[in-house]
Amino acid sequence: MLTLLPTARPPLAYRVPWRVNRTDIAHPRVANRSFEPAAGVRVFVHDDGSPPGGEHWGLVMPGDVHELCLCDRDLGSAIVSVAWFRLGDDEEYLWRFCI
Repeated sequence: MLTLLPTARPPLAYRVPWRVNRTDIAHPRVANRSFEPAAGVRVFVHDDGSPPGGEHWGLVMPGDVHELCLCDRDLGSAIVSVAWFRLGDDEEYLWRFCI
């Protein structure tokens, strides 16, 4: 006899909380546009002309905005990686953007 297994709904997709304002490409502004804090936030910048660099932002609350200074970077090859944790979650998230 066949037994129906309970169907679990897949988890809802987690929307990336970051928005980037590139009005000044040498100083992009990264904002947490979600309704929840991001914990242990770290930012890494890679480009073809300089050694990798990084910043530790720690806890970023909803609505907080951080500005990156990329003045000494090759903006044509710069890639910014943002790593963070959701509160109460052990999974690390990573999101990258280009200038």
